Amino acid sequence: MSTNGPVKRRRGAVAREEALEAARDLLLSGGPAAVTLKAVGERMGVGHANLIHHFGSAAGLQGALMDAMVRDLAQRIEAGLNEGMGEGRDGVEPGRLMSVVFDAFGPGGASQMAAWLALAREQGRAESFAEVVRDLAERLAAMAPDDPKAAERAKALVVTAAYMAFAEGLIGDILTPMLGAPEGLGRDLALKLTATLLAEP
Repeated sequence: MSTNGPVKRRRGAVAREEALEAARDLLLSGGPAAVTLKAVGERMGVGHANLIHHFGSAAGLQGALMDAMVRDLAQRIEAGLNEGMGEGRDGVEPGRLMSVVFDAFGPGGASQMAAWLALAREQGRAESFAEVVRDLAERLAAMAPDDPKAAERAKALVVTAAYMAFAEGLIGDILTPMLGAPEGLGRDLALKLTATLLAEP
């Protein structure tokens, strides 16, 4: 019995994932302009036609990368929060929340992806990104069901974390050396602001 069909599908899926990983690396190292069919093909060692087969066009490749990175952001936050809750804990510690969000926006590449979404006016995919943020706020609010201001505090925490992690991911490596500031200052400032927000009556 022939196995050509399943083998082709597996190889196609593997090739697609490899292309997305190569595109993500190019985005993180060179920004959105670096994500081209030619550059991805060269990194993978495949021809232009191969990528056209899988994605249809450069826009198709870039769109698939955006979708993949939004899913990755959601998974990173979910895994980080689950790990941070632990047995016997009622919620997520502010420091853990900041670490999860800063790691997702920095090494995870969410800052580059979010900036790309905004500049490309990708409204549909931006809504997927917004859904991740809303889910995070709702989850944090649900951890304090007896607090009448839980939803308000959760939104403030998410905005603080996202704004500061976004900026840190985009310009932290440039700005910090310019100021001679210590590494991790952005996270520390975000955590201090979070403590202030939580202390408000």
